[in-house]
Amino acid sequence: MSTDVRVAGVGIHPFGRFPDLTVTELGIAAVRAALDEAGDPRFDAAFCGTAYAGVAAGHKVLSAIGRTGIPIVDVEAGCASGAAALMLAAGAIRAGQYDTVLVFGIEKMPKGIIRSTFFEPWREAAGLAATPAYFALRAQRLQREANVTKEQLAQVVVKNRRHGVHNPDAMFRRETTVEEVLGSRLVCEPLHLFMLCSPNEGAAAVVLRRAADAASDAVRLDAAVLRSHLPGSVLGEATPMSGVEDDDIPPPSTLAARDAYAAAGVGPTDLDVVECQDTDAARELLSYEELGLCERGEQGRLLEEGTTALGGRLPVNPSGGLLSKGEPLGASALGQVVELTRQLRGTADARQIEGARVGLAHTVGRGANASVTIVSR
Repeated sequence: MSTDVRVAGVGIHPFGRFPDLTVTELGIAAVRAALDEAGDPRFDAAFCGTAYAGVAAGHKVLSAIGRTGIPIVDVEAGCASGAAALMLAAGAIRAGQYDTVLVFGIEKMPKGIIRSTFFEPWREAAGLAATPAYFALRAQRLQREANVTKEQLAQVVVKNRRHGVHNPDAMFRRETTVEEVLGSRLVCEPLHLFMLCSPNEGAAAVVLRRAADAASDAVRLDAAVLRSHLPGSVLGEATPMSGVEDDDIPPPSTLAARDAYAAAGVGPTDLDVVECQDTDAARELLSYEELGLCERGEQGRLLEEGTTALGGRLPVNPSGGLLSKGEPLGASALGQVVELTRQLRGTADARQIEGARVGLAHTVGRGANASVTIVSR
């Protein structure tokens, strides 16, 4: 029996704000689209990624379309919830437990700054949680250590908003300029309002099948890895402002990337397209280094040379990223997989990357839970 895992179908409900729709209805739309694309197969289990949708949220979605009677498991890993669900589903197929698995992510985020019970109340009150204050501290360190300028942070936004114009599933679909980004309200130096993604609502779904049951040309899921942080970094993704400063401690994104590259048998130079975490503009640039896309301090050069823009050697966030799409936590990582699948199929329309064969998706959630997914065709 082949242990290869293939993507048989993908579906997405656009990311944005939908006051007239419940989170269940968002999930139904994405799940139906993915199942229709896969030929409406019988699936053996379902994994639902969500952080805010409540008890048995995945069960509610599948109850509404009459597809229960199977194991339905909700998975929470912050922003990486959908990726964690994908990892569990792929592992179950590779282990021979299931032949076909449905994976979906759903979310309706409260407006305003993301709140999380992960952080103690005093830490959140001090701004040392998943807040602009913390993101700004991280951005300031990136500026100091990698010589990243404020204008380059703005250029990340300009790039991703330009990409998002061509994505009908994105929340923001208007180009912007460096001047507009720097002219938007200063939130926490050096981050302006346009440099921060918007928590919002949406859903995404993926149908996975073992290779023997999928089309021979279906996109392969080569790696789906989740890693947590190692203790120590004072500005790590886990618990800000605790621990000691130690630059020799690899971040969870690097741990996940190393494992994913090894599992997929590829390296950073083999990638054709990347969808990475851009919760804020500095987070995308930090991801370049953590994923091995560049050496330390070379982020600005990649950006200035246009390497990571559409038409460049390695486009990053052709979907527009979170800065264009917004971020519904449970759906975020699976939305990246939807984009990569379409890129590898050659169906991404105006944002299509010619000849894309290998793609990487990356998210970082509270915990810290860092995920790296690699697909190929």
